[in-house]
Amino acid sequence: MGVHAIVVGCGRVGSELAAALERSGHTVAVIDKNRRAFRRLPDDWKGDKVTGFGFDRDHLEEAGALEAAALAAVTNGDNSNVLSARIARETYQIPNVVARIYDPRRAAIYQRLGIPTVATVTWTTDQVMRRLFPEQGATEWTDPTGRFALVERGLPEYLAGRHLGSLANASLARLVLVTRGGQARMAGTDLVGQEGDILTFLAPSDGAGVDELLAPPPARGGH
Repeated sequence: MGVHAIVVGCGRVGSELAAALERSGHTVAVIDKNRRAFRRLPDDWKGDKVTGFGFDRDHLEEAGALEAAALAAVTNGDNSNVLSARIARETYQIPNVVARIYDPRRAAIYQRLGIPTVATVTWTTDQVMRRLFPEQGATEWTDPTGRFALVERGLPEYLAGRHLGSLANASLARLVLVTRGGQARMAGTDLVGQEGDILTFLAPSDGAGVDELLAPPPARGGH
């Protein structure tokens, strides 16, 4: 089911991302300070083009921020990307936000602000889309027999701040990697989840074990 998404920055990265989002069935608005940048969009582009800045509220609202479900800030400036992402998250409560970061050393700082980041050294359009819509998951690899796969999921909110050791030793599916701030690490028993983490599981190829493993515990009824 498509949602409304905003892409801030219409360079090579932003134009590719905007086109990929539209192909996936989403409505898309692109913001860029340079009107000529919109020439990078496909000839059959159906979305909105807003000349302006991703941290200007008038420009954001012209791009549909009040109804948007996703925003990707992918200009060539770290600070403006993070500012756009923070305004999207804090002012407009846009749930799926990602900022492109040129300096991966700063990614951890932004991660603590609750802003998933993609460092340019690991850039692909697919990576940004997976961080925008982590609940949709992705299959990274399938073994030759087709029985097992590496499956990605975004960290559920209820696991932020909790130890993930039990997921690394589970039988339904096994957590093997955690990607945080653009950097992947092996899952260990002492790892604590952070908002924006991308989890990679080794699981049966249908991914059902992962969804069961990540389902929130049932609420305890009061008396």
